[in-house]
Amino acid sequence: MSPHLYEFHLPLSPEELLKSGGVNQYVVQEVLPVKHLPTQLRAFQAAFRAQGPLAMLEHFDTIYSILHHFRSIDPGLKEDTLEFLIKVVSRHSQELPAILDDTSLSVSNRHAHLNALKMNCYALVRLLESFETLTSQTSFIDLDVGGKGKKARTRAAHGFDWEEERQPVLQLLAQLLQLDLRRLWSHSETEEEFVSLVTGCCYRLLENPTIGHQRSRPTREAITHLLGVALMRYNHMLSATVKIIQMLQHFEHLASVLVTAVSVWATNYGMKSIVGEIVREIGQKCSQELSRDSSGAKGLAAFLAELAERVPAVLMSSMCMLLDHLDGENYMMRNAVLAAMAEMVLQVLHGDQLEETARETRDQFLDTLQAHGHDVNSFVRSRVLQLFSRIVQQKALPLTRFQAVVSLAVGRLADKSVLVCKNAIQLLASFLANNPFSCKLSDADLAGPLQKETLKLREMRAQRRSTAASAAIDPEEEWEAMLPELKATLQRLLQRPQEEEARPQQIRGAESAEEVKGRIRQLLARASYKQAIILTKEATSHFPESEPFSNRDPEESEETRFLNLLGIIFKAFTASMQESHGNGVPEEPVSKATPCEREPEGSGGTDELAKQEMLVQYLQDAHSFSRKITEAIGIISRMMYEHTTTVVQEVIEFFVMVFQFGVPQAVFGVRRMLPLIWSKEPGVREAVLNAYRQIYLSPKGDSARAKAQALIHNLSVLLVDASVVTVQCLEEILCEFVQKDELKPAVTQLLWERITEKVPCSPLERCSSVMLLGMMARGKPEIVGSNLDILVSVGLAEKFPQDYRLAQHVCHAIGNISDRRKPSLGKRHPPFRLPQEHRLFERLQEMVTKGFAHPDPLWIPFKEGAVTLTYQLAESPDVICAQMLQGCAKQALERLEEQSAAQEGSEEAVPTLPTFLLMNLLSLAGDVALQQLVHLEQAVSGELSRRRVLREEQEHRAKAPKEKNTSSETTMEEELGLTGATADDTEAELIRSICEVELLDGKQVLAAFVPLVLKVCSSPGLYSSPDLCAAASLALGKLCMVSATFCDSQLRLLFTMLEKSSLPTVRSNLMVATGDLAIRFPNLVDPWTPHLYARLRDPAQQVRKTAGLVMTHLILKDMVKVKGQVSEMAVLLIDPEPPIAALAKNFFNELSHKGNAVYNLLPDIISRLSDPEGGVEEEPFRTIMKQLLSYVTKDKQTESLVEKLCQRFRTARTERQHRDLAYCVSQLPLTERGVRKMLDNFDCFGNMLSDESIFSAFLSVVGKLRRGAKPEGKPIIDEFEQKLRACHTRGLDALEELENDDERSQRAPSARKPSAASRQQPLTSAPSDDDFATPGPRRTCRRLPSTQQRRPKSKPKVVFSSDESSEEELSAEMTEDETPKKTTPIRRASVHRRQP
Repeated sequence: MSPHLYEFHLPLSPEELLKSGGVNQYVVQEVLPVKHLPTQLRAFQAAFRAQGPLAMLEHFDTIYSILHHFRSIDPGLKEDTLEFLIKVVSRHSQELPAILDDTSLSVSNRHAHLNALKMNCYALVRLLESFETLTSQTSFIDLDVGGKGKKARTRAAHGFDWEEERQPVLQLLAQLLQLDLRRLWSHSETEEEFVSLVTGCCYRLLENPTIGHQRSRPTREAITHLLGVALMRYNHMLSATVKIIQMLQHFEHLASVLVTAVSVWATNYGMKSIVGEIVREIGQKCSQELSRDSSGAKGLAAFLAELAERVPAVLMSSMCMLLDHLDGENYMMRNAVLAAMAEMVLQVLHGDQLEETARETRDQFLDTLQAHGHDVNSFVRSRVLQLFSRIVQQKALPLTRFQAVVSLAVGRLADKSVLVCKNAIQLLASFLANNPFSCKLSDADLAGPLQKETLKLREMRAQRRSTAASAAIDPEEEWEAMLPELKATLQRLLQRPQEEEARPQQIRGAESAEEVKGRIRQLLARASYKQAIILTKEATSHFPESEPFSNRDPEESEETRFLNLLGIIFKAFTASMQESHGNGVPEEPVSKATPCEREPEGSGGTDELAKQEMLVQYLQDAHSFSRKITEAIGIISRMMYEHTTTVVQEVIEFFVMVFQFGVPQAVFGVRRMLPLIWSKEPGVREAVLNAYRQIYLSPKGDSARAKAQALIHNLSVLLVDASVVTVQCLEEILCEFVQKDELKPAVTQLLWERITEKVPCSPLERCSSVMLLGMMARGKPEIVGSNLDILVSVGLAEKFPQDYRLAQHVCHAIGNISDRRKPSLGKRHPPFRLPQEHRLFERLQEMVTKGFAHPDPLWIPFKEGAVTLTYQLAESPDVICAQMLQGCAKQALERLEEQSAAQEGSEEAVPTLPTFLLMNLLSLAGDVALQQLVHLEQAVSGELSRRRVLREEQEHRAKAPKEKNTSSETTMEEELGLTGATADDTEAELIRSICEVELLDGKQVLAAFVPLVLKVCSSPGLYSSPDLCAAASLALGKLCMVSATFCDSQLRLLFTMLEKSSLPTVRSNLMVATGDLAIRFPNLVDPWTPHLYARLRDPAQQVRKTAGLVMTHLILKDMVKVKGQVSEMAVLLIDPEPPIAALAKNFFNELSHKGNAVYNLLPDIISRLSDPEGGVEEEPFRTIMKQLLSYVTKDKQTESLVEKLCQRFRTARTERQHRDLAYCVSQLPLTERGVRKMLDNFDCFGNMLSDESIFSAFLSVVGKLRRGAKPEGKPIIDEFEQKLRACHTRGLDALEELENDDERSQRAPSARKPSAASRQQPLTSAPSDDDFATPGPRRTCRRLPSTQQRRPKSKPKVVFSSDESSEEELSAEMTEDETPKKTTPIRRASVHRRQP
């Protein structure tokens, strides 16, 4: 067929070209074999040189064959084909402009060029797609093999780098499309298939996941340009819109690529309408469909959000089509629409010069954002807070909305979602950093100016009202002025009544008489007399009963009557307006009705008033903002100990910012974060360090010394009234800074100058300098060690009176140069010790003995530090401390002898010591005893181990040469490593024997003080001083730590004091002491455990808190048995003191991490707390159990607990216990299996469902189950609810009827057998089931009716396996007979009890 006679139809698939189609349709005659292709291609090239682009009409089959065999042909042939086709199409695009402009072009030539154009483009596009497909497959293989050498593999597959060749092909196609190709078609419209052919390759290229990479940028730009030309010249809008929506839903990587393309088309190509078309398509998407297709919704949402960032002004006109998605189910679409609104507020709708319409649009967008701050989805709430953070940071939020958005952020701090809380904190931080009010936000600083300026504003308003009142025109004068003209108008209207009849009705249906009078007054004031008269006439007929329209005198003429009526309305209204201004009721500026001619006179005052109003409004906004921030600080500070690391880090950063803005309450947050330095989370610890770096290590100053002064001052302020915990935490932080050399030498130098008084400072500043120096010595001991003599001479100098506070801090600072830990076996050098004759110990001994005789309260803490320091650093510290004790005891005896000598004449007088002397003596004895014990168990034991290791190494080196030729056999002990363990045991036994036998032996110094301590402790009536009793009780506790024998003999006295002492301080101290004894001698203290639990209900807050802390440590360290009495810890959850309640909550949080501990204790806790004799009230019980039951999360635990609670209904004695059990069941996270358990045990509680509260509790269980029930579980839930309602209305008889109905409805009899069998199976779901005393199985009772009859009528009392002491045993009035003799060793009992 001649090339000029056929027509080339663009096929949908390559196979269509092989089939015979319509008349004159081109068909491929033959698919050439691979071996002939190079020859045919050369022939094509020769024909091209002769005929030009029209050669394709005769050689299309060659190119088709190459495409057909593309995978099997040589890469060189592929490359040659590509280069040749590019040359053909390029040549054709160069020739076409002249051809298209040729008016004499014949139809056959035009037809030939059209076929050549379609063939050339088809061949080039198909070749491009073939290369792209092969490249995609190669890239997938590269993902498996690895990325190394990928470019080389691509070059080997194609013979060249295809990624570099794509751009020229696309540019050539775009160049071709820019021609006016429509002229080639007879109907002057480009064939749609041709446009789809060229654009389709672009969309296929976009599907490649690598198209978004940086190296593909030229290709992306070429695709964008090509599609832009198609949009502009070939009406490709609809097809592009549909294709873009489809691709967004199927390819996640295309969102940003298509956003770039669409924004370029809208801005550079003038195709803004495509944005509207795409948005319309997205807006018409069904929300239910998007909720099912999450990946598709994700792509659309990402596209919208990024498009709003690029072209917000273009998108804004189409936003109305997206609003339906705000109510849709897919949260990603809601986020995208909200993000688009925020971008428009940021980029388009900002500034003070907005038009009214734009301002309304902005307010609508902000209202929508605020409303979705309470969205049901936490991701949406979080996104809203993030968007507001951006708006605030870019200062695009109107000042009038500050309070509302801050309130939103404060409210979201209580959100259940961690992500929302985190973003709420970030939003508040953004508000602080970008607030327009002040760099210092303090309620106190702002309240004063606000009050002052508000008062000034009131005075200015009052002055203006008085001025306006005096300057106002008299109503009578004004009426007389308008009367002539008004009268003339009235006469004219009365003469021509047809004028007013032609006018429409003036009074609206819902308008009142007062409103009409106001309109008449306004008309008169504007000199609209005609309208005023017409309205008045209409009002007289419309309001015949209302004043003043009802006043009609028949003798008056109509003119007079109307004038009088108008005069009454005008004068009354004007007078009332002036009266209201004169009384000072309104606070607004003077009314706008003031005559215009008087405004210029008061314009200056009006400006001043407006400025004052703006100032007051500014101060009010600043004060409200400060109060909101203060409120947020209280909430955020409670979030500082959350389990989520990111939230804690945000809280810490927030407090740093708040501190920098000078909010007074920020100091509490800065102090509160200190204990987080001990956090196990590295991120939290580093956040605390960074916070203190920002706050304290970056002070303002012109020089290094000025900065050092500011740093020391800031840290000293933090030490004011600081607790021991605060000081320890700050010490850890400074130690970290010193070790990293973050503290400049100028800081250390200035601290020494303040200590040595080279720089004038107060005594408190000297103390804080010593404390800071001691903290730094933890990190670098040489800071203090190199100037030890200076510190001793300054801090422990001989002077009167002695500064014991400074001396105490000096002792602590010097103590930091030693390693307080037990020496490691790996250390070969001896520990650092100072000789016994060192001046430090001389001064300590002298200050202790001289200060003993003076009643200074600071002497006791100094003495404790001195004794501790002596045992840390001195050689033979026991000798020095023995001398201290002897010196103090000698002074006490001398004082007694003096009194005896003075009282020789009187026989009845008994010499006495001052209370403070006896207190000081006992306190010193207790400190020496405890430090001697620590010294033996740490320093001496460590030194013995170190010397043994050195000795063994020397012996090993000495034996090594001799044993070279001997056998290498070793004993079993050496192989097992038992030699060192035996030696350790020997050393430990030596230390223990010294403590047991020697320390409190009659020959030792400490033994002399034991009778005195016991005398004071056992005679509270004789020694009634609170301070003395506290010192004696502490001394007794410390002495008991030394020896197990002595402890055993004095435990009864200790616990008697613990329970019977009237002093809370004594009880609190003894609680700590007995807790330490429980760790040191657990077997001795175990029988007394109930008395430790009893202190949890102590009336004194201090004692309850101490007891809670002690029991928390003992239980979590497994030092006491966790028994049913742990319910006393549960009671602390409702303690009126928040710190105690928080302590109890933390205890159960930690206990819940120890396996099934909380689950095992729950039945006993429930029974004890609901016991009418010793439990708690109903509401507190529910509060406690809601917290405890939240720790039961495992399904097996829940099922077992449900069964046990159901069976407890049978043994409960009161209705209150029934309600408590029902409430506990309702709080469990039940599943379908849990419902089956309740159905199996329905008889246990069915007869109690008549109680409304019990019925409601079980109904709430049904409601919870329905919310997350699967379809297969709904029948069992329906059955359970049916039984509940039947028993609630008609009792258990109705249940039997219901079961009979079920049987008649052909339910299989075997369906009930598994449940019956399950009721007979033993409970084995939890390892500690035997710990719960539950009644025997229900069916056992039915098989033994005789036993049932002989059972007494009174309900049995529930007995628990964890039986504790009775109330009588809790009494502290203990005799020798009542002293517990049980000394069972402490060990974790097996969870399964063995049967004999």
